[in-house]
Amino acid sequence: MDKPLSLWIGFFAIVLLLLAFDLGLLHRKEREINIKESLWLSLGYIFISVCFGFAVLFFIKPQDGDDFFTGYLIEKSLSIDNIFVISLVFIHFKIPRLHQYRVLVWGIIGALLMRGVMIYLGAELIDVFHPILYFFGAFLLFTGARMLFITEADEKSLEENKILRWLKSKIPMTDTFHGNKFFVKEGVIRKATPLFLALVFIELADVVFAVDSVPAVFSVTTDKFIVYTSNIFAILGLRALYFALAAMLHRFAYLKYALSLVLIFIGSKIFLAHFIIIPSIVSLAVTIALLTGGIILSLYKTRMMPK
Repeated sequence: MDKPLSLWIGFFAIVLLLLAFDLGLLHRKEREINIKESLWLSLGYIFISVCFGFAVLFFIKPQDGDDFFTGYLIEKSLSIDNIFVISLVFIHFKIPRLHQYRVLVWGIIGALLMRGVMIYLGAELIDVFHPILYFFGAFLLFTGARMLFITEADEKSLEENKILRWLKSKIPMTDTFHGNKFFVKEGVIRKATPLFLALVFIELADVVFAVDSVPAVFSVTTDKFIVYTSNIFAILGLRALYFALAAMLHRFAYLKYALSLVLIFIGSKIFLAHFIIIPSIVSLAVTIALLTGGIILSLYKTRMMPK
């Protein structure tokens, strides 16, 4: 059932206030963000998300609160993979740390809009053809199983990417940076800078991850409000999380396997519903246990790795 308009207005007011505080007050001027600042900002976003979840739990419905936390944890964990891709993009295009903030700002704004569109379309599909949830479940089972067996050697480098080659053949490009500009005019020709290429790839990466994450949350709940809010709260803190974790992504080597088990569990719930109903609180507990185990195992196994 759709939530009252007042709840949607309250949620968007929170999002706008967070964006105004982060982008307008804290980072009016372009500058490098240190790890300490990004950690505090990331913790701030997590704290506000948790408070929102408890508000849903106590003032709307306990099941909605459990579903929000489950969806938020899944989205937050998937964002670790997103951060890894963002890091690869910045390294490939040699984006200076000073200008990474600008790329991520526009990348996250684009992600907010794209997630909204994809969630709306997903909800409409479910309303029209409810059995599509079984497709979502099968897709999550496939994705989770694939994550268990894929290796780094199977992943292609950006140099081999067809989209990159196509963009370079169609859009005039500069070989050098021009401050924080995405486009510059050289003579009568307007050319894109490497900063623009990085932004394109970050937006494309979010589309790819949304293909996994949106079905995952719809497999937890079909409530549009819970699906959208859990997605957006996870995305809002992505920029701060990137600057906090980019230098230590290698420490989360086993989180991918824990996340794959979460996706397999969530996907299986849809098919098991004919035989047994798994309460939302159980789904939340299983998700927390798997992800926490993956993080602890990762930190333990990589404790002796060089920085």
